[in-house]
Amino acid sequence: MKTLLKNLNIIAPHQKLSQKADIVIEDGKISFVGKVDEKNSFDKIYDFDGKYCSIGFFDMHVHLREPGREDEETIETGCESAAAGGFTGVLCMPNTDPCIDDAETVKYIIDRAKEQLVDVYPAAAATKERKGESISPMLELAKMGAKAFTDDGAAIKTAKILRIAMEYSLMTDCPIIEHCEEDSLSGGAMNESFNSTLLGLPTMPSISEELIVMRDIMMAEFTGARLHIAHISTKKSVEYVRLAKQKGIKVTAEVAPHHFTLTDDELKTYDTNYKMNPPLRTQEDIDAIIEGLADGTIDAIATDHAPHTPEEKDLEFIYAPNGIVGLETAFALAISELYKKKKLSLEQLIEKFAINPRKILNIPLPKIEIGQKANLTIFDPELIWTVDASKFKSKCNNTPFDKRLVSGKSIATINNSKIYFEGKYSNI
Repeated sequence: MKTLLKNLNIIAPHQKLSQKADIVIEDGKISFVGKVDEKNSFDKIYDFDGKYCSIGFFDMHVHLREPGREDEETIETGCESAAAGGFTGVLCMPNTDPCIDDAETVKYIIDRAKEQLVDVYPAAAATKERKGESISPMLELAKMGAKAFTDDGAAIKTAKILRIAMEYSLMTDCPIIEHCEEDSLSGGAMNESFNSTLLGLPTMPSISEELIVMRDIMMAEFTGARLHIAHISTKKSVEYVRLAKQKGIKVTAEVAPHHFTLTDDELKTYDTNYKMNPPLRTQEDIDAIIEGLADGTIDAIATDHAPHTPEEKDLEFIYAPNGIVGLETAFALAISELYKKKKLSLEQLIEKFAINPRKILNIPLPKIEIGQKANLTIFDPELIWTVDASKFKSKCNNTPFDKRLVSGKSIATINNSKIYFEGKYSNI
């Protein structure tokens, strides 16, 4: 099959590529980049009228819920939600049932995702059943295809187990991804602040995150292992990562869009769609996060996509589960809050959404050049639209952004000889 993608603004910072061009795809691979004569014969022609084209976005923090909670999400529905949001690849977290802590479960996920447009890579548990008591068979899991190790949902329990996990990670060159939360300070429902006193809710203080960020950075320095801080949310955490990078410690970090978009002021409605872990913090934290994104302290934007059914979320605030869906709103929030407000350029956003996540996970970077597999996201940073959670492709619609007016949207995603365009898949 021969397909023409017309009138694109190509932007690929890792190739130092920025040009207006057409792209020809033949049997899933790029066969031409430049100006194309339409008199040539094509099976399909898509005219994108000056929209931007980058390599496909990659979300390195997604909960697909399968196996075990297919009522919330499946690999198939999660991949469709990802494709709708502009992502051609995701890293799925191991807090499933059963936990992703053995070779069989890693293989199950990879096999289930084989026919999808979106590439699915498993993150395996760092410890058996994520209990923090003994490490998982990390070498075997990496050999089977795991790209990172994490007890996501909790920090690795003790410094001793963390050290062993980091030492084993050195043999696989996979990062340790940490959900930074001191267990003895966990269990609350919101950030500790004036608002928590006002609302009378139990708290999750910033220091709970910061203590584990400090511990893990010190252990990364001691072992030489690669550490990745998940969903960073506080000013001091950003400062600690910045200092660690200046010292040459192998640490990277990600932020979720809600942590550079919302503060704990939103919780005054007691709407459980604002309940997440880490919790929403303060404007001071948001300002530090945006500064960290701009100066490179924070490497990636990741959604922490966490589907929950309406029945689960429709509880009193303290009893409702943490988490929101994010795959279909992440790019728009980044465009609206970062690009439109002149905090980050489009090139910087592509680094955070597409380039750096793959670098952190040692996944080969796609390229927009002849002979390369077509792995592309086509987007419009100027498109203004209103979020409608009822139309999400995810099985769940637990989002605080429903009915929010935003700018920027993925128009098409292309990967694995497929295109997702106007809400449906076609071969390409």
